[in-house]
Amino acid sequence: MQAEIITIGDELLIGQVIDTNSAFIAKHLNKIGVSIYQVTSVQDDKQHILKALRDAEKYSDIIILTGGLGPTKDDITKKTIAEYFNDTLVRDDDVLQNIEFLWKKHVKDKILQVNKDQSLVPSKSKVLMNKLGTAPGMWFDADDKTFISLPGVPYEMNALMEYQVVPKLKNKYNFPYILHKTLLVYGIGESALAARIEDWENELPDDIRLAYLPNLGKMRLRLSAKGANKEDIKTRVEAEVQKVLPLIKDKFFGFEDEEGSVEIIIAKQLTKIGKTLAIAESCTGGNLAEQFTKNSGASSYFNGGVVTYSTASKMNVLGVSKDLIEDNSVVSHQVAEAMASNALKLFNSDFAVATTGNAGPTKGESDAEVGTVFIAIASKNGVYSEKFTLGNHRIKVINKAVNKALEMLLKEIFKNR
Repeated sequence: MQAEIITIGDELLIGQVIDTNSAFIAKHLNKIGVSIYQVTSVQDDKQHILKALRDAEKYSDIIILTGGLGPTKDDITKKTIAEYFNDTLVRDDDVLQNIEFLWKKHVKDKILQVNKDQSLVPSKSKVLMNKLGTAPGMWFDADDKTFISLPGVPYEMNALMEYQVVPKLKNKYNFPYILHKTLLVYGIGESALAARIEDWENELPDDIRLAYLPNLGKMRLRLSAKGANKEDIKTRVEAEVQKVLPLIKDKFFGFEDEEGSVEIIIAKQLTKIGKTLAIAESCTGGNLAEQFTKNSGASSYFNGGVVTYSTASKMNVLGVSKDLIEDNSVVSHQVAEAMASNALKLFNSDFAVATTGNAGPTKGESDAEVGTVFIAIASKNGVYSEKFTLGNHRIKVINKAVNKALEMLLKEIFKNR
């Protein structure tokens, strides 16, 4: 069973808006056994949309469109779909009532006719009621194909996809079982990892696929399989996991499928052992703290953090000694360790991590070469730091530093279990 995702909007094609919708849709389809054949982005143009629909119908069983359902003239998806199915638009009273309810509850201005006209839908469609917005989703059954049109606003699309589209698809089709098992690996490059597991990889069964997913200092190793028998697939993939684990045991930190990302693993472990975390950042500029605070429940283990970007703030906020900075440079083992130790005390935490470095493109307040980063970990057992040389691309340096800090923190937490 294959699907194509069609995202609609000029803003996507000029880079003004990043397409997160197709990733969300693909993830949820894959969970229920639908393979994604293709993701297509098209402009707000009738002929372009019609061509995309014709092409998608040739190769895919399920076609999902997102975007172009707003009240303005450039939102032409609904009319174009009606033309594609040789259909006309009719008013849906339930949708109109939903629009009027949302308008009365959330909007002070008088409702306009263009807003009411969002209740017009193709007569052949089944309405997917959008409780979070005025543009309804639409479902079309055409022979053995399914066409679904969803609004482009991400949180509206997400809710419709998760609570209406997926259940309806599962009721309509008998999908195969798809399993992805993803191992999180830190501290080893892609080529070095491939060399370690080459013999095992060469012996993998043909129907179990392996993918390397590198990302600035960390690696995801994904095994994928698909079939009708769920238990058989799980057993066979697990057997391969058990074969590869001894080959990477010193670099392996968990399964993304079960635990989530490395920051989720850290969060779960801190919660499990009843310990807390503090963060002091310089060159990473708050990006490290964000890895934790973007997830719900962080307040149970994350006591707080500071971004002491300037030398003065390191002294005034964290209490790092002026003499220490002058003797060793603001980018040094000594300053990183002082930042971590003082953050541990400031936030009364069990663990603290600190970053200081030169992300570039200029050297700033330190003579350290661009890409030099020191990361320190402090706990009740003491403090230590490591020096990294992370290149000369600013964003890559920052992201690599975040990943290295997470790797070091995870090791320290598991060491203190």
